[in-house]
Amino acid sequence: MATLKPSFTVSPPNTNPIRFGCFPPQCLVRVPKPPCLRRRLVLPRLRQTIGGGGGGGMIRCELPDFHLSATATTVSGVSTEKSVDEFQIPKGEMWSVHKFGGTCVGNSQRIRNVAEVIINDNSERKLVVVSAMSKVTDMMYDLIRKAQSRDDSYLSALEAVLEKHRLTARDLLDGDDLASFLSHLHNDISNLKAMLRAIYIAGHASESFSDFVAGHGELWSAQMLSYVVRKTGLECKWMDTRDVLIVNPTSSNQVDPDFGESEKRLDKWFSSNPSKIIIATGFIASTPQNIPTTLKRDGSDFSAAIMGALLRARQVTIWTDVDGVYSADPRKVNEAVILQTLSYQEAWEMSYFGANVLHPRTIIPVMRYNIPIVIRNIFNLSAPGTIICQPPEDDYDLKLTTPVKGFATIDNLALINVEGTGMAGVPGTASDIFGCVKDVGANVIMISQASSEHSVCFAVPEKEVKAVSEALRSRFSEALQAGRLSQIEVIPNCSILAAVGQKMASTPGVSCTLFSALAKANINVRAISQGCSEYNVTVVIKREDSVKALRAVHSRFFLSRTTLAVGIIGPGLIGATLLDQLRDQAAVLKQEFNIDLRVLGITGSKTMLLSDIGIDLSRWRELLNEKGTEANMDKFTQQVHGNHFIPNSVLVDCTADSIIASRYYDWLRKGIHVITPNKKANSGPLDQYLKLRDLQRKSYTHYFYEATVGAGLPIISTLRGLLETGDKILRIEGIFSGTLSYLFNNFVGDQSFSEVVAEAKNAGFTEPDPRDDLSGTDVARKVIILARESGLKLDLADLPIRSLVPEPLKGCASAEEFMEKLPLYDGDLAKERLDAENSGEVLRYVGVVDAINQKGTVELRRYKKEHPFAQLAGSDNIIAFTTTRYKDHPLIVRGPGAGAQVTAGGVFSDILRLASYLGAPS
Repeated sequence: MATLKPSFTVSPPNTNPIRFGCFPPQCLVRVPKPPCLRRRLVLPRLRQTIGGGGGGGMIRCELPDFHLSATATTVSGVSTEKSVDEFQIPKGEMWSVHKFGGTCVGNSQRIRNVAEVIINDNSERKLVVVSAMSKVTDMMYDLIRKAQSRDDSYLSALEAVLEKHRLTARDLLDGDDLASFLSHLHNDISNLKAMLRAIYIAGHASESFSDFVAGHGELWSAQMLSYVVRKTGLECKWMDTRDVLIVNPTSSNQVDPDFGESEKRLDKWFSSNPSKIIIATGFIASTPQNIPTTLKRDGSDFSAAIMGALLRARQVTIWTDVDGVYSADPRKVNEAVILQTLSYQEAWEMSYFGANVLHPRTIIPVMRYNIPIVIRNIFNLSAPGTIICQPPEDDYDLKLTTPVKGFATIDNLALINVEGTGMAGVPGTASDIFGCVKDVGANVIMISQASSEHSVCFAVPEKEVKAVSEALRSRFSEALQAGRLSQIEVIPNCSILAAVGQKMASTPGVSCTLFSALAKANINVRAISQGCSEYNVTVVIKREDSVKALRAVHSRFFLSRTTLAVGIIGPGLIGATLLDQLRDQAAVLKQEFNIDLRVLGITGSKTMLLSDIGIDLSRWRELLNEKGTEANMDKFTQQVHGNHFIPNSVLVDCTADSIIASRYYDWLRKGIHVITPNKKANSGPLDQYLKLRDLQRKSYTHYFYEATVGAGLPIISTLRGLLETGDKILRIEGIFSGTLSYLFNNFVGDQSFSEVVAEAKNAGFTEPDPRDDLSGTDVARKVIILARESGLKLDLADLPIRSLVPEPLKGCASAEEFMEKLPLYDGDLAKERLDAENSGEVLRYVGVVDAINQKGTVELRRYKKEHPFAQLAGSDNIIAFTTTRYKDHPLIVRGPGAGAQVTAGGVFSDILRLASYLGAPS
């Protein structure tokens, strides 16, 4: 580093001279008399004034040349005045470049960790770029802000900067190293104090002065790290990159590296400072006029990339506090994955759209020489990180597991739509539109134009939309009045979602998958843009849908092909059995079928259990008792559906509650899928049923209820299959109640009906109050459901129902009283059984849908002993479909139709059917 010798004073009128230390070249500074100060302080090697005429007092600053020339005396006392032709730094794969950010060198222990990483790198030569210690750059800019606003606290703030580095140095260094560093530190602080005093007086600091002040943090961290490495016995030099990196400022608050001049200066620097380990300052550089500057945003990453290119290094490793580049923002998508590789173009696209990768310009220098960039975590050395490189063309597609590498979003945007028939075929319209945008200094994020040229829409930051809109309306006022343009519409509160991947557009089905995932999450797309570069597909969506959309598409491409947020309502007999079945099958479904079921909520009538990531189903009963909160259906629904990480949500109603069933319509309207064995919704009021089914047909939400009729038997799906393939239902007849099937299968010999009922109740085949089964209402509801599925518009009141509950016993106060009195009425059914037996028949309790006559019945009927209905055993159900295809020999479905296991199995089957509809492999 060139030493800058102190040599100037500031002498305001009627004041004592202010002695400055090290400061840039000779300049002349005029300060008008107070209290009116007009200020403009300009950097080094320029002879300029602050303010203007008006008879202002003069402040003359005699400054040494700030030109960082090679003829200056270095810290080590070695002259750098040598010809560049005498020596050239060795270049090639023997070099590895590392960059450590502020968090990596945030304190003394972290600096030791960085030194250890450097030492353990077995590369022949190493160049290490370091940032300022964590928060120091912000502290330096704060000093400038305080000084130019004439806030005296800049002095205490500067003291805090000194103390931070002094304490760190004392913890890291000792002896001569500590004394040497502290000497330079105190000298730098003294110089900064003088410069800040000048800024305080002028009340202004130019960008160049700000850059000079802000860059000191890198100087100090680089010096400390070099001392720590040297303590291990290794040869190590530190580099002030202002001596080497030359950049040209641009009009866009960025800089362009001058690689030719930088390479010459690197050779010259190395000729005087040969070393196998170089610790270089990040962020700072110089202009061609040797004026200190910075590399602006993400400057240290840029420094490392430039140095890697100058050295033709083997690779550039960027050390951060994350394990690599994520497939999506992990703050928004909990299960974002670390990407093993990215192409330069993919990294470029993702960073443009806001992903925390690298600034796009960081990639440019290394791309020239195909130098890989590796993103690694200094706090997790076992993580391999992400490699950004140019993939081989011959095997890229073979190694590509998914054409989409990642997703990113940009929020707080507005969409501007310029529309009109007068635009079509008119040259220069687009130029005029975007000329207006340029004139107001707005940044266009995305452009989309219809091929008909009828409209052009583009996205701009929301803070700039007002100026853009006003400029467009002013420019096209005549066209709007004449009707050539129909409107200039502003659509606020928008976000952009970008899917990024090399060769993505040439892979069939990617766009279909993307838009399908958005559609199934009920997200509307306002505009679409895709470049022919095939690296990204961009969509504009509502800002409120941003996180949900990101999670939806990420889930579809990166997680299980189908991830479902599940809420279980009613953890009673059926609900509890279902939860146990889900527990037992969850791992198999995920591993073998790529279906990920997350139970985010369980609620009963009084208590509910909620989770953001999924309830541990091996302990759900225990957790519900220990951590359950008061049941609240609205909060429960929000928990399951509002968790945008999982875009597909389903509520499973395992109750028989009509109030819960009345919520189905609202749930479906919100995009929540519904699965239930609850018969109340489909057998309730006809108008509500028709409204529910109409909504289901018009939306992307699904409503499955297979278990409402036959528990685990495929009754509804069989009926739908017949109808959808063009068959016509003539009659549906069946034994729909497992309880009543059991009763009449065992109502034989000398047993009375009351004895069979008591036996069934003790075995758990009946409801707690057997009248609920014997009334026939449950069978009637099933008949209504099948009738409506067949196209009949019947209500429960339209069905004649044969009740098996004696009329005098309907008013019994309890089930016990009913069971006690039931034997008094055994005679009637005993007579019917005897009459049937004498005719070679059996009694069966059946429901009938008579589609021809548009009616249904629930009755006790007699069947010949050879009839399929007479062949049942236990609690089996049996349903016969008579159709135009199956007229002579009805289609029969038979099997267990009662019990928690089979009913829960039917519900589970519906959940898997939903997963299949949402994209799971069939």
